[in-house]
Amino acid sequence: MTTKTLAISQVTLTVHDLDRMSDFYQRVIGLHLLHADAASANLGVEGRTLLELRKDTAARRRSNREAGLFHTAFLLPSRADLGRWLGHGARVRAPLVGASDHLVSEALYLSDPEGNGIEIYSDRPAESWTWHNGQVTMSTEALDLENLMAAGQGGEWKGFPAGSTIGHVHLQVGAIAPAEAFYAGTLGLGITCRYPGGTFYAVDGYHHHIATNIWNSRGAPVREMPSTGLTELRLALSPERLAATLAKLPQAPLTDPWGTPIALVPALVAA
Repeated sequence: MTTKTLAISQVTLTVHDLDRMSDFYQRVIGLHLLHADAASANLGVEGRTLLELRKDTAARRRSNREAGLFHTAFLLPSRADLGRWLGHGARVRAPLVGASDHLVSEALYLSDPEGNGIEIYSDRPAESWTWHNGQVTMSTEALDLENLMAAGQGGEWKGFPAGSTIGHVHLQVGAIAPAEAFYAGTLGLGITCRYPGGTFYAVDGYHHHIATNIWNSRGAPVREMPSTGLTELRLALSPERLAATLAKLPQAPLTDPWGTPIALVPALVAA
């Protein structure tokens, strides 16, 4: 198995209503509460924080036309897990807004109470993905929800199972060229797919760790902070990739072209 050199470690969101948002991510999404106080909540799985919520009632409410988060994509270990989540979502009346077969994965989409996009997905076997000249074939097809639900029968949903991660993060940006210059050029991710108005980036043969699009945010300027929504994207890198990346970065805090802070941290465990 090829050792991973990059993974999405954590997403941090600024929120207005901490209690409501924490409850949603636990009760509806299935993250486990790891720590909470009056100012923040850390949620994740197996003791690892995947999502941090920071309360700031004075923060400006972000518009969905701005740069920032398109969705955080939580990757479940198996199709059966995704089927069990779908059954759970039906029971709690999760506000689904979409369901797609992307050929490389099957995905369910919804938004949290403050408008942050969420994807919950499972990957198809990597050997079934189609690659041509370094580009992976992805599409957006109808998802067979009945078949997916059946895949989850025989198991009980108890929240995110062991092995769940943030598989990728999809961002809204103001323009594609500077996004590619930053995520492919500065951070060194490979471009794995291009859609009209969107670019997908990854390393290690994955379909994408990060995506950027201008579907709602074409021409968006640098973000006015503080605002609700994405506050920090944390990437975990292998020691070799981290050293190589830091060597070509300026000493100033790292942000993407639209002002979103990017934290680079060492991977704790090779997967």
